[in-house]
Amino acid sequence: MFHRKMMQNVHLAPDADEDDLYSGYNDYNPTFDTEDLENDVAFQQVARTSHGRRPPEDYFNMFSSLFKDGVARPMTAVRAAGYTKAAMRGSPFDPLGQRRGPAPPLEAKNVDSAEEKIRQLEKKVNELVEESCIANSCGDLKLALEKAREAGRKERVLVRQREQIASPENLDLTYSNNTFSCTYNCIFRYQVIVKNKLFTSGGRLKVNMGNIYLKQRNYSKAIKFYRMALDQIPSVHKEMRIKIMENIGVAFIKTGQYTDAISSFELIMSMSPNLKTGFNLILCYFAIGNCEQMKKAFQKLIAVPCEVDYDDKYVSPNDDPHTNLLIEAIKNDSLGQMERERKSMAEEYIMTAAKLIAPVIETSFAVGYDWCVEAVKTSQYVELANDLEINKATTYLRQQDFNQALETLKMFEQKDSNVKSAAATNLSFLYYLENELAQAANYADLAVISDRYNPAALTNKGNTIFAKGDYEKAAEFYKEALGNDSSCTEALYNLGLTYKKLNRIDEALDCFLKLHAILRNSAQVLHQIANIYEIMGDPNRAIEWLLQLISVVPTDPHVLSKLGKLYDNEGDKSQAFHYYYESYRYFPSNIEVIEWLGAYYIDTQFCEKAIEYFERAALILPTQEKWQLMVASCYRRSGNYQKALEKYKVIHRKFPENIECLRFLVHLCTDMGMKEVQEYMTKLKKVEKLKEIREQVSSGGTKGERLNARLKAFPETSEPYESSVCKEIDVSYIDPLGPQAERPKTAARKRAEEDDFADEELGEDMLPE
Repeated sequence: MFHRKMMQNVHLAPDADEDDLYSGYNDYNPTFDTEDLENDVAFQQVARTSHGRRPPEDYFNMFSSLFKDGVARPMTAVRAAGYTKAAMRGSPFDPLGQRRGPAPPLEAKNVDSAEEKIRQLEKKVNELVEESCIANSCGDLKLALEKAREAGRKERVLVRQREQIASPENLDLTYSNNTFSCTYNCIFRYQVIVKNKLFTSGGRLKVNMGNIYLKQRNYSKAIKFYRMALDQIPSVHKEMRIKIMENIGVAFIKTGQYTDAISSFELIMSMSPNLKTGFNLILCYFAIGNCEQMKKAFQKLIAVPCEVDYDDKYVSPNDDPHTNLLIEAIKNDSLGQMERERKSMAEEYIMTAAKLIAPVIETSFAVGYDWCVEAVKTSQYVELANDLEINKATTYLRQQDFNQALETLKMFEQKDSNVKSAAATNLSFLYYLENELAQAANYADLAVISDRYNPAALTNKGNTIFAKGDYEKAAEFYKEALGNDSSCTEALYNLGLTYKKLNRIDEALDCFLKLHAILRNSAQVLHQIANIYEIMGDPNRAIEWLLQLISVVPTDPHVLSKLGKLYDNEGDKSQAFHYYYESYRYFPSNIEVIEWLGAYYIDTQFCEKAIEYFERAALILPTQEKWQLMVASCYRRSGNYQKALEKYKVIHRKFPENIECLRFLVHLCTDMGMKEVQEYMTKLKKVEKLKEIREQVSSGGTKGERLNARLKAFPETSEPYESSVCKEIDVSYIDPLGPQAERPKTAARKRAEEDDFADEELGEDMLPE
């Protein structure tokens, strides 16, 4: 049965006479013919027996052709069947190896051996390091630190066990564990590897140790380890040695040892010059004030090859559309982006260095700029010369020397289109600031003609039209600028302002929201959004955006007062007081804020606190009697009549024709039973008559009538003023601060109470809403 099952999986080759692609490959020795094995009695007997026996002699003779001269010929295909080179003619055939007996048992694994324990401990350390790395990549720093520490503890146990049995140390494991754990201030564990003479890369580890000391701001030790690494790293590793020397120079800069830093940077520039080192060298010479060396270092910087011929490489040799598309695709690939970044970095280094040294290398910054421009013109960065000239004009602007800026920019009117457009754009901006709109418009047109795709030029053109009030046309230029450069924030901001002028509030809001997505912390944008929501009648949204605004400018008093006003309109007096008070604290000269705070304290019955605000208002506006009257009224309402009387007297001396002040004086003197009451009554009557005369004069009438009315108002020289009878004088007055506080009643006060004082009616006009 076993043989039958085995033969079911045997597929016989087709006959030779069939048309088979593999014909000729079926020729084999008939000795190995398996078709008659079922009828082979000897083979069936061997297959059925449980103990192998020597087959009959005739069966053995079937394989006699395999031997020649008693020596077995090599045959690798049947080695597994028991054939070996040492087999001789008379040796028995034992294909199953049963004559040799059973195989020896496997050797038992000794789990208690020292070597096995070390292997298991190494495995555990590796697992902990992997778990720590996974936790660190997932952001679980606490778990990563715990795993790293545990791996460190087990690794120390592993080292001690190796020392006990004198086992060779696994340096790779130690290095990986220390490399990971050094992030967690395990720098001293590097020394275990560095001191091991079997580890040949100790110099690189000392670079890492120097980097860690540099991050810890231990610059002296960082320099020490960098120098040790420099001594151990072979000279064939030129690039690594250059980087180590750069680190040494940076560490010297951190410690203020500019001379030592210069030595390192000069050595690098002589061996393998690069832009970063050249710029650092200029900084060092600038720090020590060596102008001549600054010039030499700048020349070395612009001599560093950029190795980017970006403009020439991507120019199409013909007008083939397929070639142009291919070049455009290559131009924007990762290599093209890297080239642009490298070129941009080189230009930034050179421009920054020129702006740094130009004001100090010569007698004036203009002469210094001229020297830098001439040096750049003779280098491979010749296109930066025009940028330096424009930067020179910008420096004049910062110094508010507009004439020199204009002269410098006008030099570019005959240059190529790009430079001319940039210069004309700046000229348009200058004339716009000086409110010379005609010149600004001319130069804006020149900038647009020179470069129609210049968004700054289009924005300036829109600004000149905006100033003339043609908002629809201005919006078109702003849109065109955004079409050329969607990131032109100036055009987007101005477009929002234009829509506000056109009362297209929704579109204006859309512009400012887009701008907010670009400039998240722009105070102007946040203010515009809040103002638009206020215009739309949504104070809650306006308050939300103003709260975002004060997170950006927390000390802006106008924003704080605006928040106070919105909360006051919503009826939230406590929040309104908070923001008004904060606004007053940062800017105590805003009359509206002062008036609101004073009225708030009066409404809350704290007249004494309101006095300080009205006194400040009187100090800011000393020619307005309103604020001094409010101070006196606060004294009166708080019950301090003596202070109120003194204040009214001071006001009367400054403003003798103020009717309200005289009425208050008459009232207080009457209540307090003072003799001056008659004098103030007389003055009050006189001032009231003068007021009537002025009203008549202002209302019309002939010159003679006005003169007669004026003469009739004054008594004859022999007639005294009427001042004997108090009841003939109207002692009623108007209190701008509302009802009075309770005070002792006198006979005169009882008479005065019979007159209904209209305190509340006039108080609404003098107090803020």
